[in-house]
Amino acid sequence: MILGFFLAALIPLMGVLGTLLLWGLLPFLLAATAGLYYALRRNNRDRQITELLSITSEQTRLQRTNPDGMTQEWESNTYWVTVSLHETTGPVPNYVTLKGAGREVEIGSFLSEDERKVLYTDLTNALRRVKDK
Repeated sequence: MILGFFLAALIPLMGVLGTLLLWGLLPFLLAATAGLYYALRRNNRDRQITELLSITSEQTRLQRTNPDGMTQEWESNTYWVTVSLHETTGPVPNYVTLKGAGREVEIGSFLSEDERKVLYTDLTNALRRVKDK
């Protein structure tokens, strides 16, 4: 991808080969290529967020691993866990949270707006099934 971008961006510079203008334009081409490389690497690193949710009749546990490797954990008695959908009041539209054990934690913040709606429905149904047992 990066090599293809660089080679395609070189095509317009063929007309200025051997002139001083080439040396004026070349740094901008290199900066654009470096920017593309950085953006692709950053996107790959940001995709490495994982959340593992386990729900049993006794305990609900959420473990989130951030891109930097730091792990955050939350657990609560399943009976007291509630799921909330904050349609407009959260940092992102349709912000989904789990509440229990005196804390409210976010879940699925990396998902799209529509995916968070589905997550809310799935979590509500899963907790209802486990609590009804």
